[in-house]
Amino acid sequence: MNWEIIMWSCVTVIVMLGLFGIILSVISARNMKKNRAAMQELQNKIQIGARVLFGGGIYGKIVKIKGDVIDVEMAKGLVVQISRFGIQDVVSEQK
Repeated sequence: MNWEIIMWSCVTVIVMLGLFGIILSVISARNMKKNRAAMQELQNKIQIGARVLFGGGIYGKIVKIKGDVIDVEMAKGLVVQISRFGIQDVVSEQK
């Protein structure tokens, strides 16, 4: 057996795995940055009077915001407290 060929084959595989890891890390970092920007944009849209959609598919209207806790009116007279991070989308904004 030629040990030099085996050694260089191992080095080649290790270099290729390292390059693959670097490329995967760069792609992952870009996706995380996009997701963080989308979440920040959603959080900026949250304001009193906005109609929101929850992760479970329930709609409501924001009536009060206090830090991370938001009071949402689901139906006339039915107000529920939720976390601001439970909101999936701001459907429309009342102006």
